[in-house]
Amino acid sequence: MGKATGFLEYERMNPKKRPPEERIKDWNELRLPMDPEVVKSQGARCMNCGVPFCHGGVLLKGMVSGCPLHNLIPEWHELIYKGQWEDAYKRLTRTSPFPEFTSRVCPAPCEGACTEGHIMESVTINNIEYEIIEKAFAEGWVVPKKAKATGKKIAVVGSGPSGMSTAYYLNVVGHDVTVYERNDRAGGLMMYGIPNMKLEKRIVERRLKLMKESGIQFVLNTEVGKDIPAQKLLDTYDAVMLCTGATKARGLDVEGKELKGVHFAVDFLKANTKSLLDTNHKDGNYINAKGKNVIIIGGGDTGTDCVATSIRHGCKSVYQFEIMPEPPAKRIEASNPWPEWPKKLKVDYGQEEAISLYGKDPRNYLISTKKIMGNENGEVKEVHTVEITWVKNDSGRLVPQEVPGSEKVWEADLVLLAMGFLGPEDTISNELKLERDARSNVKAEFEVFETNVEKVFAAGDTRRGQSLVVWALQEGKLAAREVDKYLMGKSVIK
Repeated sequence: MGKATGFLEYERMNPKKRPPEERIKDWNELRLPMDPEVVKSQGARCMNCGVPFCHGGVLLKGMVSGCPLHNLIPEWHELIYKGQWEDAYKRLTRTSPFPEFTSRVCPAPCEGACTEGHIMESVTINNIEYEIIEKAFAEGWVVPKKAKATGKKIAVVGSGPSGMSTAYYLNVVGHDVTVYERNDRAGGLMMYGIPNMKLEKRIVERRLKLMKESGIQFVLNTEVGKDIPAQKLLDTYDAVMLCTGATKARGLDVEGKELKGVHFAVDFLKANTKSLLDTNHKDGNYINAKGKNVIIIGGGDTGTDCVATSIRHGCKSVYQFEIMPEPPAKRIEASNPWPEWPKKLKVDYGQEEAISLYGKDPRNYLISTKKIMGNENGEVKEVHTVEITWVKNDSGRLVPQEVPGSEKVWEADLVLLAMGFLGPEDTISNELKLERDARSNVKAEFEVFETNVEKVFAAGDTRRGQSLVVWALQEGKLAAREVDKYLMGKSVIK
């Protein structure tokens, strides 16, 4: 423990963000740097618990509690308090390959499991991680890593978080790694799925540059299974790792789903970021929300990203529909006790911006979309909804029930479906005859990661379905260990 009485002396101080009225005018990151002395005092708040739940990474009622990467959080908090920043960086990266990503986009299950958060405000773990890794880059401590060559060649399919993590660890132990990516830029979800203001692409490119300098090869604009047969990779490489993600977007089976102006959120976000990076939106190759009434169906992080993106385009109005009830303002201990992930209402950056601009939260809870209506040109003009309640059916399962007389018509010019993903695409699985689980994910046991096909492994969302970036990074690391064992008989990857 850096300071025995720190948790009593210092209050939690969240990182400051640029004001909504300023940041909605650009695509730059939201967070502002924190004074090092404040970071030091925040590190002193950590109690160095005898049992540090913050790095447990266990599932409780289907939700993660603590860090899946098992970061040694109390240790780098103490080092920060003592001013030993480089040692804190070394301790952080013993378990985390890319802290610059998790500190920006991870919802911080570590903070949800923080013991201090049981009775007070949790430690600002996420922000301290951010300050450590940015200090490390600024000081030049982050350098390319490469071990003595083993002569083994591995293909990684997909350059999202799990693919990058797998490639990083396999490269560190000396294997020759080639990453195949179907897009024109590497990074997968972190490049095209997460908006720039949440994760600036220079941050992704900064890491990719280091990976290339360490010897990892990236083959872009190449879709395995279409541009190159998956079997060719099996014939060429000693092992193949599938990290293609769960990219089949969940649709909405209602009348009018085929109308012009109805889009998957992932297509909306990807086109926006690509156009921004290519030409600063001058090419017009994106789905523009300017002057439009926007309806976003889905209340999660992707929906929030669509809210913020639409606002930056200059939309006329934006509403977000959520079929579930509004979460409580505080954790309900009886049904959601610590250290479970706290299910409580949060106002994320997109909602902050909508409230600042329109004077109200864009979210509408317990609402179901009945149909989408169009005009004579086949363009969206209305969304018809009904309010619902959740009731138990005869088998005791909660099901939605419509509230009579609650029908409503919403003016709409653009409808974005942000309802999650169903699993990985079928092309590679069909070609290689890979076994799938009940949710259509590639079947590969956790901590083994082997598929039913010799020398083919799977990790991340390809194996577990849609999940957190931090889980993808951990799966990439553990899968790299199993590939290393497969090739060398043992592994030093932990």
